[in-house]
Amino acid sequence: MAELSADGLAKSVSAAQGGKKGLPPVHLWNPPFCGDLDMRIARDGTWFYLGTPIGRPELVRLFSSILKLEDGKYFLVTPVEKVGITVEDAPFVAVDFERAGTGKDQNLTFTTQVGDAVVAGEEHPIRVARDPDTGEPSPYVHIRRGLDALIDRKSFYRLVEIATVEEREGEDWLGLWSGHSFFPIIPARELSDS
Repeated sequence: MAELSADGLAKSVSAAQGGKKGLPPVHLWNPPFCGDLDMRIARDGTWFYLGTPIGRPELVRLFSSILKLEDGKYFLVTPVEKVGITVEDAPFVAVDFERAGTGKDQNLTFTTQVGDAVVAGEEHPIRVARDPDTGEPSPYVHIRRGLDALIDRKSFYRLVEIATVEEREGEDWLGLWSGHSFFPIIPARELSDS
């Protein structure tokens, strides 16, 4: 077996893409598992290789385009190899959003640290996980094929400022409209408790 390396992986991806634009069809690729690579995506979205931050944004974008989630584990996939990597939280970070429209017709377009952009809606839902010990919220937006982006703190604060209260299943929730869908953030009763 050839030695695993970030450069070798990048060359395989470039060859597979053949100059084509858009995301590679990683959902169609099922190569053999070749082992784990010493690559990690930190909670803040920084990619590390062999313990050092990857300083080339174009290389990070390339790797992010071949990321795949299978059975709760993250892999970088090419047509000929699949290597495991470590993801501390979510593989992407939503670093900004733009708002268009208002109320139920509002659309929130999120941009990730690697330049992906999605409009939150039925295919790209927003969800909030709460730490069971502290209750601290961690907001996410779905990017593609099971891969989420952690919404950064500044963007989350901006989202809370434009949130509205809506009734869901007999309870009032503070949440967000986007793509004609309502995404609950926190029960409204918890707001009055604080």
